[in-house]
Amino acid sequence: MNTIGVIFDLDGVIVDTAKYHFLAWKNLADDLHIEFTETHNELLKGVSRVRSLEILLNIGNVTLSDDKKQAVLISKNEDYLGYIKKMNADEILPGVKDLLNKLDSRGIKYVLGSASKNAPLILKQVGLLERFEGIVDGNSVSKAKPDPEVFLIGAKKLNLKPESCIVFEDAIAGIEAANKANMISVGIGDEDTLNEADFNFSNLTEIPNNFFEELIKE
Repeated sequence: MNTIGVIFDLDGVIVDTAKYHFLAWKNLADDLHIEFTETHNELLKGVSRVRSLEILLNIGNVTLSDDKKQAVLISKNEDYLGYIKKMNADEILPGVKDLLNKLDSRGIKYVLGSASKNAPLILKQVGLLERFEGIVDGNSVSKAKPDPEVFLIGAKKLNLKPESCIVFEDAIAGIEAANKANMISVGIGDEDTLNEADFNFSNLTEIPNNFFEELIKE
């Protein structure tokens, strides 16, 4: 593998916006009289906003009209945006800046591959927007993870074949998508949960210094 590129998921890898998603979904669930816990919130990780609403409604056995679904999705997103507009560089997760610096020094390009439609805003808020070669977000795809579309578009932005791309993900759906795309999958988080990943680390601070060199050798 002579040339490699990296595709990063956003939530749980670069920043932790899951807490803000949880608060916004919890507010919506309360409005709909649905009991929604942090355990339920795990089911929403890495999936689209529309699919997340479907999961929430299934949890509460609640049925809404299509118009009402659109209205509550807009309301939830406005609530969420209120949280992320207060984000700053302090919310970048440990190891992110060091890893990006290493990639820059090695001339390895990287893009973002996220289900979030707010990815550009979040990266701008934390001061990382200009560092990425490109962004593939919820506005760029028609199919949500575990479909590999987001990562395949990311590979095109890197001008690389899928098998030359390394994906950093914290969600099961993301690891599955990376594997379907025939990319190298790196699970960030619980190893038991992300056991289908090619490599596992608790967080980005654990990435070995020679990690990318060893992959290039292969």
